[in-house]
Amino acid sequence: MESQLFSPLQIKSITLKNRIAISPMCQYSAEEGFANNWHLVHLGSRATGGAGLIIQEATAVSPEARISPSDLGLWSDDHIKKLKKITKFINSQGAVAGIQLAHAGRKASVSSPWYGNKKLAQNQGGWETFAPSAISYHDNEQTPSALDTAGIQKVINDFKLAARRAVIAGYQVLEIHGAHGYLLHQFLSPLTNTRTDEYGGSFENRIRFTLEILKAVQSEWPKELPLLVRISATDWAEDGWNAEESVELSKILKEKGVDLIDVSSGGLVSHQQIPLGPNYQVPFAEQIKIESTILTGAVGLITTSQQAEDIIASGKADLVLFARESLRNPNLGLDFARELGADVQWPKQYERAKL
Repeated sequence: MESQLFSPLQIKSITLKNRIAISPMCQYSAEEGFANNWHLVHLGSRATGGAGLIIQEATAVSPEARISPSDLGLWSDDHIKKLKKITKFINSQGAVAGIQLAHAGRKASVSSPWYGNKKLAQNQGGWETFAPSAISYHDNEQTPSALDTAGIQKVINDFKLAARRAVIAGYQVLEIHGAHGYLLHQFLSPLTNTRTDEYGGSFENRIRFTLEILKAVQSEWPKELPLLVRISATDWAEDGWNAEESVELSKILKEKGVDLIDVSSGGLVSHQQIPLGPNYQVPFAEQIKIESTILTGAVGLITTSQQAEDIIASGKADLVLFARESLRNPNLGLDFARELGADVQWPKQYERAKL
């Protein structure tokens, strides 16, 4: 039987050569938002390694949207030049270049992991952070500023302009980051959104910000190219955002033109209780796929070719995204093909190692 993991997936005008995607993973290696050779080699090596879709790390739509001072950004036209080189190389390897646009909200202004993920004060190179409500992530942190109407409109416009630049830079897939406790997720969840205006309270109000960002991005993103949204299907916390709301949001996103939901979970609050284990998030991808009838991507402790094959073959998701496993193995796509008996094209430079 032919491998389903290595079957093509067509989304609008783009055909992915297989169902393996590289999750956006921060590299904390940029300066002032600018990509460099680390990003070219990191992303490019996953393309030569056989993945069908390579999604660039959370790319900040403004300086204050960065998680850390070392995040990639797309708030300036000057950022485009190096990114063009990266997308050109990815495409040359038969893979598709994607980008995730993001705003960290209250989780912004922290040091890189190897410096402790510590909140940075402004005199330490940090900056003022923003959120739907003035609620900090940790009790001992400086409280973020609640976005006012003008601030909300600025964020929406920042996403719009970043999407415009992403087109120029050559990306063929765009993902809006609405997961992991970052700004859009903060608006979605009642645990972090206690607003009393049109952006808070009811489900319809809490999803408003995400839908307005979607509309702004769609005004710049070509209609024939895939548009993804990453969500946290649950907060893993009492009275938080949950799977039922994720299904309802996914139905609305599909109706408004989103092609695939990248289904993750958690990241919003420090008191979350996540039952970690292989495939622990796959049931959410399956539920959303079935109940919202939208394409989904599964992610989270998926580490083997057989796991991924089973997810696709059983119809639990349409795409499998790999994060840490792809850090351990840049050639994950080529190795999985060999393990599953799929005959795939290798880079010509590597063909002598194929057998």
